[in-house]
Amino acid sequence: METRHINPFQLARRWGINPRTLQNWRCKGKGPPFLKIGGHIMYREDDIEVYEAERRFVRTRSQQILRTEKQNENNM
Repeated sequence: METRHINPFQLARRWGINPRTLQNWRCKGKGPPFLKIGGHIMYREDDIEVYEAERRFVRTRSQQILRTEKQNENNM
């Protein structure tokens, strides 16, 4: 199975944010993990999908995320 990568511009388009936001996050140690190879920034699609899944909310007012519900189901 081949690992797929996307660049910051593709990720910014996917999330509807400015590529500069991703750059700021990288400088601050926030956001998804990234690779820097030959001066080029790339993101593994697997890492992006994990990052997105960890940020799925059950409802707007809740700090509870779906991941927590999944953990509770697994503990039953």
